[in-house]
Amino acid sequence: MDEAALREDMLDGLEYALDRPVDERVVDAMRTVPRHEFVSEAPYANREGEAYGARVLAPATVARLMEALSPAEGDDVLLVGAGVGYTAAVLAELAGARHIHAVDIARPAVYAARENLAKAGYDAVLVDRRDGSDGLPEYAPFDRVLVEASALRPPPTLLAQLGPDGRLVLPLGRAERTLTVVEHDASEPRVVGEFGPLALPPLLVDGEQAGAGTRNRTHREDREFATQGYFAKSGWEQEWIDWDDRLDSGRGHRR
Repeated sequence: MDEAALREDMLDGLEYALDRPVDERVVDAMRTVPRHEFVSEAPYANREGEAYGARVLAPATVARLMEALSPAEGDDVLLVGAGVGYTAAVLAELAGARHIHAVDIARPAVYAARENLAKAGYDAVLVDRRDGSDGLPEYAPFDRVLVEASALRPPPTLLAQLGPDGRLVLPLGRAERTLTVVEHDASEPRVVGEFGPLALPPLLVDGEQAGAGTRNRTHREDREFATQGYFAKSGWEQEWIDWDDRLDSGRGHRR
């Protein structure tokens, strides 16, 4: 099977999938990355998958993320959610492998991403096992931060790790989430662009990832317990979408 020909077919299908032309820099980067080194089953099909407990994004979704992030050569980039390593490889083509720092909360995904990136020739990309909401402060500031997970509002710790003119990209919202570009100045986060609906799983904190075993009470649960007292329910993942609203309003019931 001619992998290069399959890759060209994938790229030809991006414009059809997105119903518009795709940024040429993004197309060139995706043309270079051998996706079959990262995804074993139908690597050049425009569909999602799952591997090592991580969500494998469809190529069209990766293209949307790259366009929203708009990294330049030499930009220092933090990727929250290393997954199988494919997004990090595309970023490496756009900004340079030594400028890409990826973190993932799931250790199997970290090992898989490292191995896949090395096989594909991107072993200069740093991949570490971290709670993504904490970012990677020892390598900050970053010109770009990309989060492959949803949140209700921009995580303050990640915003604080942006450099001047930096941008944070992630899906924001409740039931309907929008791929959003956020910049941070001295006062508050500022939305500077929206790139359509994108539903990704919520950003997790340590102890909430798959395979974590028996969990201690998480930060979210502790905050609810402090607010609601002895009868507070645990298990934030049941209602993650309205968590902060319930804390702010002091309501003790679940919808």
